[in-house]
Amino acid sequence: MSGRMLQIKKKFLKFIAKQIPGCNVRVRLLRMCGYEIGEQVYIGEDLLVIDDLDDSQLTLKIGDRAAISPRVTFVMHSQPNDARTVPYVNSHKGPITIGADAWIGTGAVLLPNITVGEGAVVGANSVVIRDVLPYTIVGGVPAHHIKDVDVPWEH
Repeated sequence: MSGRMLQIKKKFLKFIAKQIPGCNVRVRLLRMCGYEIGEQVYIGEDLLVIDDLDDSQLTLKIGDRAAISPRVTFVMHSQPNDARTVPYVNSHKGPITIGADAWIGTGAVLLPNITVGEGAVVGANSVVIRDVLPYTIVGGVPAHHIKDVDVPWEH
């Protein structure tokens, strides 16, 4: 399949996955896009994944048992397109990794080059601009540390 056809297929799969009811179907469609999604992952409705369809290096990895709430946005690529400011501003691109057992709250936005650690929680409507440490809770714009997640097992 040509590069252009793969781009069209990925764009179509992402569109269907965003709209279709049923978490298991969404997960399967997003795996078909090339994203790495673990087992027992929940992905809510209206997930928006913004990536560069030409760059196969941009990866989205979601660990086992992670929960992605509705209307979350993963921005793996951002640029001003054809604006005259292109030479004066930076384009941003990079992978996003969500650790096992992490929870991303409704409406959260994660920018490029972000890792959300295992067992971490991102509050609703937060904008994540830097890595989130494992077993911590972050929230706000930009997201900042609120408290640690207290779990009864070693981590």
